Amino acid sequence: MSAPEITWLSPDTVQVRQPKSSHWEAPFLFLLFGRERALLIDTGATNDEAVFSLRATIDRLTAEWLRRNPAVFTRPYPLVVAHSHAHRDHIAGDPLLAGRPGTTLVGTTPAQVISFFGFRSWPEETVEFSLGRRTVDVIGGPGHEPSAVAFFDRETGILFSGDTVLPGHLYVRDRAQYRATIERLIRFRDAPTAPVRELRGAHVEMSDTPGVIYPPGTLDQPDELPLALPPRILDRVLSALDEAGDEPGARVVRRRFVLVDE
Repeated sequence: MSAPEITWLSPDTVQVRQPKSSHWEAPFLFLLFGRERALLIDTGATNDEAVFSLRATIDRLTAEWLRRNPAVFTRPYPLVVAHSHAHRDHIAGDPLLAGRPGTTLVGTTPAQVISFFGFRSWPEETVEFSLGRRTVDVIGGPGHEPSAVAFFDRETGILFSGDTVLPGHLYVRDRAQYRATIERLIRFRDAPTAPVRELRGAHVEMSDTPGVIYPPGTLDQPDELPLALPPRILDRVLSALDEAGDEPGARVVRRRFVLVDE
């Protein structure tokens, strides 16, 4: 078993990458700590703890954060497990956390996502989700998948965009909804109350050669692009949608992503 790749993006924010050896998708997960509870975005592509030690990793990271933050008194310290969307490689690890003390699993259907976060106008509305002295904005994001959302962390300025925007294949499964989502994210980015510093999606598939992508199933990606994308990437995605037009199965190659109409 290979160890997951752990990156502390801030003292209260952890990026976890599932090892390529456990699943070629190697999805990224994000753990955000607040004074009252933590939020885990996605659970990875396997439910085998022996292959990807999700439960042990979350327990270890939580214990480390609590040692550095002894003023947090609630025990067990609550964890909310949510998802960028409901595709298998982002929800497969849910059973590993289902019985964990203090843990709440958010459902994966649109109705369950809408109910848990309290959306009144889905997907147009943005709702606030408090972790305790830390607020995350939850933005409706269907188009790649019906229950997709993006999470904006006000503390770090990171927009966690799942599979909607990432350095890799952008699979568009509902063109009208996907366009509306990109336009919604652009409006959110451009609002003075939401200083988006960067986007972090759930995979890296692009090489550092502009426009060259690793094909699905690739296990070795020695020259991959960094995960973080600049906020202006949203304009590039909208432009690619314009170029794709109404052509079924259109494929538009850009320097940092490949738009694929499905």
